[in-house]
Amino acid sequence: MLAIRIVATAFFLFGATAHGAELRGHGGPVRAIAITADGQTAITGSFDAKAIIWSLETGEARDVLLFHDDQVDAVALLPDNRFASAGADGRIALWEDGNSTPVSVLEGHKAPVVSLALSPDGSSLASASWDGTVRLWPLDGGAPHILEGHQGNVNAVAFLSGGTLASAGHDATVILWPSEGDTAPVRVTVPTPLTVLAALAGDRLLAGSVDGTLRALDHTGAIRGEVAVFRGPLTALAVTDDGKYIAVAAVTGGIALLDAENLKTVHSFDTANIPVWSLAFRPGGGTLMTGGADRIVREWDVETGRRLGSTVADEADPMSDYAGNPDAQVYRACIACHTLDPDNVNRAGPTLHGIFGRRIASVPGYRYSEAFRKMDIVWTPETVAKLFELGPATYTPGTKMPEQIIGDPEDRAALIRFLQAEASEN
Repeated sequence: MLAIRIVATAFFLFGATAHGAELRGHGGPVRAIAITADGQTAITGSFDAKAIIWSLETGEARDVLLFHDDQVDAVALLPDNRFASAGADGRIALWEDGNSTPVSVLEGHKAPVVSLALSPDGSSLASASWDGTVRLWPLDGGAPHILEGHQGNVNAVAFLSGGTLASAGHDATVILWPSEGDTAPVRVTVPTPLTVLAALAGDRLLAGSVDGTLRALDHTGAIRGEVAVFRGPLTALAVTDDGKYIAVAAVTGGIALLDAENLKTVHSFDTANIPVWSLAFRPGGGTLMTGGADRIVREWDVETGRRLGSTVADEADPMSDYAGNPDAQVYRACIACHTLDPDNVNRAGPTLHGIFGRRIASVPGYRYSEAFRKMDIVWTPETVAKLFELGPATYTPGTKMPEQIIGDPEDRAALIRFLQAEASEN
């Protein structure tokens, strides 16, 4: 698919970003953010299959990069003013600033690529994929080094300062892949599937789980601390460049700021329960940029937790229509990708209108994954409950759906009641 460069126009709404950004231009949840070391430029990736390069000085969308066939799940900064984007199509595109087509495309993954990390020396790019592999791509060309060891989806990669690569997967395992080829990898298993990773100063690592727990590991793999931050799956992690603070987001909505030394909560950011999918501190650590289900990139003052740069009226809470339904809250994580409107299937996932009694992968006009189209499932209260009991990766392997487990049977029952009330054909 040919990449297209679109010049930013008035269709992109932005706030003045010298003292606080609010960037609007994506048509779906903002899945990834990376900010250049000078703090002047950001690249974002979204469920709308776009990567956007933004000027953070003016708030303008300088380039809208259309290359991926599906949602863009990861972005990264590369040396020499370059960027990388990766998505559900399994491809990684390398971009030069101002160039409308990728300068290179890295292919080989057989499933979505959901995380990227640049090596400390800038020579290689690591990728994590739902095909169960980690790949290490030399940026000067050549075949990737394929690392196999996870059982199922690999959800995140990060480099420690010494060059050791870490990966985390749905198999509840962190693997430390040493830079020396003759050293065996170190495996660390935790109680629940892992979703996010971030490196800390001092060759430490943070690993976040679907149960909302964050764990700190040292370079040997020993767990040095843990804290339950949220109830639901953690969706994003970021660390200030001075290593003082950690930002943690969850699919249930909300952001917590933690002290990196002791993992204690400093304060929370009020996101009005809108799920946040991506986090990045601006250089200096004074502000935090966030992207979420409402398609907006926002900026926050780290010390006060106050949102900055709001120059456009906030959109209404998408759950406000269901204020009288006591079971609505559990649906909040779903509304990022699914509508209940029979005439609207243009989100990351298909409409859920009339879901019960419908065969899997049968909504007209929605582009399903090949794996979904081959499955023989009819959506009933029982099969929907089983989907969230086991998780999409287990119940519907090969799905593009982000991993979401509802561990509490009462919460699963509430979701079923909500769908029966609000998604009915009648």
